[in-house]
Amino acid sequence: MTGASIRIISSDIGRMDPLALDQLAQTARLEGIDRVVGLPDLHAGRGIAVGAAFWSPDMVFPHLVGSDIGCGMGLWETDLPVRKFKLDAAERKLRGLDEPWDGDADAALSGAGLAPGLGDAALGTIGGGNHFAEFQRIEQVIDGDRFDALGFRADALWLMVHSGSRGLGQAILDAWTRRDGSAAAEAATEAGTTYLAAHDHAVAWAVLNRDVIARRFCEKLGLAAERKLDICHNSVTAHEGGWLHRKGAAPADKGLVVIPGSRGDFSYLVEPIVDRGAEALYSLAHGAGRKWSRNDAHGRLSKRFRPAELERTALGGRVICEDRRLIFEEAPQAYKDIGLVIRDLEEAGLIRGIASLRPLLSYKTRRT
Repeated sequence: MTGASIRIISSDIGRMDPLALDQLAQTARLEGIDRVVGLPDLHAGRGIAVGAAFWSPDMVFPHLVGSDIGCGMGLWETDLPVRKFKLDAAERKLRGLDEPWDGDADAALSGAGLAPGLGDAALGTIGGGNHFAEFQRIEQVIDGDRFDALGFRADALWLMVHSGSRGLGQAILDAWTRRDGSAAAEAATEAGTTYLAAHDHAVAWAVLNRDVIARRFCEKLGLAAERKLDICHNSVTAHEGGWLHRKGAAPADKGLVVIPGSRGDFSYLVEPIVDRGAEALYSLAHGAGRKWSRNDAHGRLSKRFRPAELERTALGGRVICEDRRLIFEEAPQAYKDIGLVIRDLEEAGLIRGIASLRPLLSYKTRRT
């Protein structure tokens, strides 16, 4: 067995982590995988490279999607002019957001076509790891005509939310792993259809979760907001008669995409160039991608910085993160240069830039 074809989207493969490339090659050797794409944010994960897409003609591989099914990014334009956004006041008001949502969870779940009580205790909460909510401003309008045609406001305060299916996705993967380990299933079998149904519920839950998170944050600051996009980057979907698995890969066939940098770097609003999408399995980078593992980041940075020093960024932004380990693990230094990731996608003819966004206030977790 020679394995699947592999394409790496990068102008300099020497920048790629050898471990991530090895993980990608191992996945390409799985029986049933036909095509593999590594994106510019490719980095090593827990046995599976992150920043990649995998296509199978007839099989679904739950372990390639992972535990955070439906994880993705949402972007909202608020009704507040950015000049009226007061960092000190916002930082004071953003409290209680790690606690369970006090809204009508059953009504929200029902409205999304989900069963009442499904993960309701976690609904509206960000979660750990690299998840966050971030208030931003437009730094640069790259394509003014397209920006205006979309009806966007350059003077508005924006909100980006990165979160997923919380414990629901983990439970789905755990149930599969206990029964089948890392095995795949033919999509048309009972096992395959059962997994796909649970997966789709987790994706819908994750979309709703991001929406409730945005609602909670805006309510704390007295804002109204309109969602401009929501993209999922951990999923398996029907594609060209087979099954496309995205592990930390944004879709290039669902409209606009926001690609975040670290909390100390810019994010980019881009439009996929669909005519070239097939070359990359209609997938894009979902962020900057890790440069250091979490343990490495903590080990390197905890010796150089106090936590308070990482609550301010080089771009003048602020960070709310009261988990003393997480603030080191998720520091900007632990991530790749988002500018290089965007450049690689542009040079591959996969995207056109619309605007860049500057982080103003990043929220990860608060104890009180």
